[in-house]
Amino acid sequence: MSQKNEKRPIAAMASLVRPMVEPHCDDLDVTWFTSTEEALEIAPHAEIGWFDMYDKEKMASVLAAATNLKWLNSIYAGVEHFPLDQLKQQGTIVTNGAGLNSSPIAEFVLMGMLAAAKRTDKLLELQEQQDWPEQAPGTTELADGKALIIGYGGIGRQVAKKLSGFEMNVTAVRRTPSADPAGVGTEVIGTDDWRDRLGEFDWVIVSAPATTETQKLLGKDEFAAMKTSAWLVNVARGSLVDQDALVDALNSKTIGGAVLDVTEPEPLPKGDPLWTAPNCFITMHVSGVAQTRMFQRAAGRFVENLKRYQNAEEMIAIADLDRGY
Repeated sequence: MSQKNEKRPIAAMASLVRPMVEPHCDDLDVTWFTSTEEALEIAPHAEIGWFDMYDKEKMASVLAAATNLKWLNSIYAGVEHFPLDQLKQQGTIVTNGAGLNSSPIAEFVLMGMLAAAKRTDKLLELQEQQDWPEQAPGTTELADGKALIIGYGGIGRQVAKKLSGFEMNVTAVRRTPSADPAGVGTEVIGTDDWRDRLGEFDWVIVSAPATTETQKLLGKDEFAAMKTSAWLVNVARGSLVDQDALVDALNSKTIGGAVLDVTEPEPLPKGDPLWTAPNCFITMHVSGVAQTRMFQRAAGRFVENLKRYQNAEEMIAIADLDRGY
């Protein structure tokens, strides 16, 4: 590591984080980029990099060129699109966005569950038709219901906290079962224990990271094991669900429905059968950006980690490159 007072090049998303980060970089040699071409020019010389882009393929090409990185920062929680083998070989520290969007994403989970329970879609159709029904289209109550959260990281714990206010019985799946880290009385079980219990739950919520181990984590067998009234809620990645099997399960009413913030691929192509599958709510992967403070939180974490990096202290949200999150 360079000495603390030595200048270091940093590449970062200029337009969104620069006003919040720049005042803390007086002793650094900072280069900001506004295009992929500029980022590719900067990358080979950067010791510290923040190369986030919406186009993951372009970002991967920039990271492949960043062969001298000692620290890579990202606003994204998932790092499956990074050249992990290269970064491991370089010994690059990677800090990700784990936890930055947990609360707004958890709010989307609750929105989807309430919309499904009370059938907001049917109510809006009735309003459009100017029809006043005698019976409510949705009568499910969240209170006393049972929810399974697959993946009990930052998002899963925020979901559990919010569900506790609805007096739900929550069970969470975690790689290392232990006492509830969220402190809300959630039952925590291991990754080998949830499939045999799928039939217990009214809601199956997916918030696990996308890794080779979680590809198509839920498919035909898992849907068959769920209650016919149960709803799937996925705010992780579309790759965690066998989408063809999900469409079949929805069409055959094997499960009650699905709330999907994520799909495979994204954007979901027009004409894909998932668009018109019954009891399927799709929210186009906006849960993480339906907020006002994401970049403020990301910039604040970066500034704090910069201090820790300079002082050789433990940094916040270091990704495990072997696990892929």
